[in-house]
Amino acid sequence: MYTAAEDRYGKMLYRRAGESGLEMPVFTLGFWHNFGESGDYEEMRRMVYTAFDNGVTSFDLANNYGPPGGEAERNFGRILKDGLSSYRDEIIISTKAGYPMWPGPYGKGGGKKYLVSSLDQSLKRMGLDYVDVFYHHCPDPDTPMDETADALAYIVQSGRALYIALSKYDAKGVAQMTELLSHYHVHPVLNQVRYSILDRAFDRDNLFVNLNRLGVGSAIFSPLAQGLLTDKYISGEVPVNSRAHENVYLKESVITAGLIARLEELRKIASARGQSLSQMALSFVLAQRSVSTVLIGARNTEQLMENLRTLETDIRISDDEMREILSYA
Repeated sequence: MYTAAEDRYGKMLYRRAGESGLEMPVFTLGFWHNFGESGDYEEMRRMVYTAFDNGVTSFDLANNYGPPGGEAERNFGRILKDGLSSYRDEIIISTKAGYPMWPGPYGKGGGKKYLVSSLDQSLKRMGLDYVDVFYHHCPDPDTPMDETADALAYIVQSGRALYIALSKYDAKGVAQMTELLSHYHVHPVLNQVRYSILDRAFDRDNLFVNLNRLGVGSAIFSPLAQGLLTDKYISGEVPVNSRAHENVYLKESVITAGLIARLEELRKIASARGQSLSQMALSFVLAQRSVSTVLIGARNTEQLMENLRTLETDIRISDDEMREILSYA
């Protein structure tokens, strides 16, 4: 039987999710495509236990994570039942709905029927009565936003989720949804977005400034740019079992000589800071205003620990260091 490390909370930093009372570990274990049907269950369980032993109390899922869709939730439910169930009140479990999950007009989007039905299925797969955070996974231009807001408020009011969050909303969308939800006395606590040294599209939207103004935190995914901000591609070779080798979520064609040269310069900056490239990349994201938690999508326990050891270094980034980092971004 699993027993959590007694010193786990001393190993982690925690930040508020926006202006809510929910404290998030600065690192969240993301399940995405590493916890599917073809994965090694024992390694999945080892990763979850290792994360929790190091103060990672937050686990991020979605209805369509696997593959196939739903499998990540099933595996997490099994892990929870096997050893974590006694710690349920110390764990933040998040799931999402928005992208297509089943055939037909009711298996995607932002409509009330889909969002409520999907969450009921998610709860069943994980063996839960409620989730801590429920995200609308992506904006739906074909559904009136007030219907989506009504569905999200209903999910909280019915006890299916404690908090509501958004994903991939721009600043205008977050502001609109925040206003609509306020009529139900519900406030989104997070907006989940992709952000890294190499991908700062949301800077143009002043997203972090606007989230801070609205009292909404942010959860960052892909902080290592699908593994580019690690040492694995600097040699110019594409390792077997890497995302670039799979050529799906990270195309091998993006790994150019110019990119490798920039990564090498970034690695030099990291080394001068006493960090690996991946640790500096995580520190960079944590330095952004309004960031509450950063999702780690590790493939194994060793990768997870490399990321968590970032907190054993100085994660503060000076203005001069920030300018130097951005000059190679």
